[in-house]
Amino acid sequence: VQLQASGGGLVQSGGSLRLSCVISVRGVSERPFSTYALGWFRQAPGKEREFVAGISYRTSDTIYYSSSVEGRFTISRDNTKNTAYPQMNSLEPDDTAVYHCATFRWGELWNEVSAFLHGLYDYWGQGTQVTVSS
Repeated sequence: VQLQASGGGLVQSGGSLRLSCVISVRGVSERPFSTYALGWFRQAPGKEREFVAGISYRTSDTIYYSSSVEGRFTISRDNTKNTAYPQMNSLEPDDTAVYHCATFRWGELWNEVSAFLHGLYDYWGQGTQVTVSS
């Protein structure tokens, strides 16, 4: 499984960005994209990795957001394109970080506690830089 995040950049405070995470599933032994719950994390310089948002697999009916982004960010997925998207609006300088997407471990229960735990994610993308100027 390989993840490729993109869409980062420099934006002014109050602006918007839409990130993308394309997931490549190789080989017939791999599970299809639709069976992966997905999470987005971010890490600013000198800070720990922080959960941003997560979306359940298949029907995408269970979504979680950190309190710092709820109401401003919207996460979605397109299973026909093997892609997940966080739409980030009303960006603030505190949103400046490298954003990573990751796949949630199969077999673990997806809920409002487990989704926040980066140790329960198996595959990670390289990240994309988001910089918000004041």
